[in-house]
Amino acid sequence: MASCIFCKIVKGDIPAFKLFESEKVLAFLDIQPLSRGHALVIPKFHGAKLHEIPDDQLAELLPVAKKLAVATGAVDYNILQNNGRAAHQFVDHVHLHMIPKPNSQEGLGISWPAQEIETDKLKTLLEELKSKI
Repeated sequence: MASCIFCKIVKGDIPAFKLFESEKVLAFLDIQPLSRGHALVIPKFHGAKLHEIPDDQLAELLPVAKKLAVATGAVDYNILQNNGRAAHQFVDHVHLHMIPKPNSQEGLGISWPAQEIETDKLKTLLEELKSKI
């Protein structure tokens, strides 16, 4: 997509601090990092949301994120992938964040508003979702 900043990085129109590149994947340092080593891993195939990317274009994403985590020496880290504005996605091109979490001040900070749910409702949801997979 012509206006996509990540597509421009893939094409070489915008510079990036590239860490890894293959035929299908590019990884580079985040220019607004949450911690030292915060990097992005993107498929070169453009798609705004995960379900828009063919499976064969996704196969390398997690292995590359794993390599980056190992390379940083991070003991604790987050692998994050958001889809849509309500889910905090700000660049409309699928990407994984590999964010080292060296301490409580650096890295990703999240809350987890867990909800109670009845077993019967879980069973109903299970059947609904299984029928669509």
